[in-house]
Amino acid sequence: MRVYAMVADAPENLEHFAKKGVIKTDRLDVRSVKVYADGALGSRGALLKAPYTDQTGHHGLQLASREHFLEIATWCKEHGFQMNTHCIGDSANKLLLEVYGEVLGGTNDLRWRIEHAQVVDPEDRSLFAKFSIIPSVQPTHATSDGPWAEERIGAQRIGNAYAYEDLRKTMGLLALGTDFPVEAIDPLQTFRSAVLRESASGWPKGGYHMENALSRQDGLHGMTIWNAIATFSENDLGTLEVKKLGDFTVVNLDLEKASPEALRKAKVTATFVNGEQVY
Repeated sequence: MRVYAMVADAPENLEHFAKKGVIKTDRLDVRSVKVYADGALGSRGALLKAPYTDQTGHHGLQLASREHFLEIATWCKEHGFQMNTHCIGDSANKLLLEVYGEVLGGTNDLRWRIEHAQVVDPEDRSLFAKFSIIPSVQPTHATSDGPWAEERIGAQRIGNAYAYEDLRKTMGLLALGTDFPVEAIDPLQTFRSAVLRESASGWPKGGYHMENALSRQDGLHGMTIWNAIATFSENDLGTLEVKKLGDFTVVNLDLEKASPEALRKAKVTATFVNGEQVY
């Protein structure tokens, strides 16, 4: 497997990589720092602008100071590392988008990411494009959180949550992942959740807030070329082209044309890494 690893934002890690620099080998790429702005929505740890609908006066948890986020962002820019920050709540997203913007200063090609971008106030969405920030989302969150998410944030804010199509339109791309081991590892369920907006068990019938479903082509882009862009590997990965590495997956049906019923039963039949069949 190819691994694009993120370094935790501990002082000893930053000291080590300040001396060592990025790591780039045939299968391992280390050039990013993972930061946590807040907790999860289910445990009411996501940092919200307004209180939780189901817990009076509670706004969630900010896991570090603004000064810490600014310090990490400055270090990343100075040392050529990508900054990828876990942001669930709308307040956390606003905070980090503004911190990123303060350090980045405008459009750029540093490809810093907001991981999850789960609840984003529409007023803050334009900051992704303003500072060239990539939303990195996990579509199965929408379908696994869906049964209880509205209880946490209410009917009005739920329209701003798991808004993958809105984020795509804002930035022109978004990276899709599984969030394993929090969610199941099956990437085909990532695709189904992105385009059908339903869980592995078929919930809800007709899809969850289908106004934010991705097209099938964009779902595939988010798992291939857009992911490659999000990891600085688009010259080697993301599409099948001459002179690129032979990493690809064979599926038993056409993901763009299969009926929803067939798509729910799609299976991987082979996987190739660097031209070698590994499954």
